[in-house]
Amino acid sequence: MTTTGAAAGALTCGIDIGGTKIAGAVVDADGTVVAEARVTSPATDPSAIETAVAGLVAQLTADHPVEAVGVGAAGYIASDRSTVLFAPNIAWRNEPLGADLARLIGLPVVVENDGNVAAWGEFRHGAGRDHDDQLMVTVGTGVGGGVIASGRLLRGAHGVAGEIGHLRLVPNGRLCGCGNHGCLEQYGSGTALVRDARAAVAAGEAGSAALLERAGGDVEKIDGPLITTAAHDGDAFAVAALAALGDALGQGVASLAAVLDPGVVVVGGGVSDAGDLLLGPLREAFERELTGRGVRPEAEIRPAAMGNRAGMVGAADLARN
Repeated sequence: MTTTGAAAGALTCGIDIGGTKIAGAVVDADGTVVAEARVTSPATDPSAIETAVAGLVAQLTADHPVEAVGVGAAGYIASDRSTVLFAPNIAWRNEPLGADLARLIGLPVVVENDGNVAAWGEFRHGAGRDHDDQLMVTVGTGVGGGVIASGRLLRGAHGVAGEIGHLRLVPNGRLCGCGNHGCLEQYGSGTALVRDARAAVAAGEAGSAALLERAGGDVEKIDGPLITTAAHDGDAFAVAALAALGDALGQGVASLAAVLDPGVVVVGGGVSDAGDLLLGPLREAFERELTGRGVRPEAEIRPAAMGNRAGMVGAADLARN
């Protein structure tokens, strides 16, 4: 197990390993980003990713006395906060990522799930900092997130709690990449938004012609930002597509709230750029589906405050604490 020796007020480094880029930042104890950089991710090559992370840390720490490094990575991170048990898009299987990076970098390293570090960043320095119980929902290619319970990151017995995108939303529903059917991310993710919009356009669904025109007549060029822009411009088809996405997310959040009882739900990720076009239908579905509605306090649903820095700031803070 790799442990940190960072002092309470020390500078730490937060790294966010993504599918196309690796982003890093030097962060102080107040959550302020002191320095920031990014490099292209070497896709699926585990050793090349480790080398790239080490190089990025070296670049960031050249002028800053960093005492520890936190790393956010997609996948199941073991309770030792070092070993990646499984990653969906990288060939990490029981990979001692933390120990390998500590050896390369020469600093203590803590590894955490990418959704968890984003949740921790928003809890410590973002939209959830006034609540000790927070549910973070990140809506991008998939649906991720993390849970803060009584001021602590909920990791579970084996370190793999918080996989909210794989809550069963539709029994015997769409096949998910995890191998199960009907998972929330098959209905509430950016991937689901684009898939369903393309299918409706290809089928000539009423009202979809304007979106196809925006895409230059090419269905394959319809993507999340295009749909969001069209919705902001008042395109009824695009507005309805985002509303369907929000409805699915709201149903999932209501089920999670029945178990977790969060004080606040923070919604982030790229698709959250749609703002109230997504959050409005999400809130409506949440209020409609919540168990005990009308007789229990309800969590406020807020947009994330930190954008794509949440993961880096959260990882850096976890390395410090």
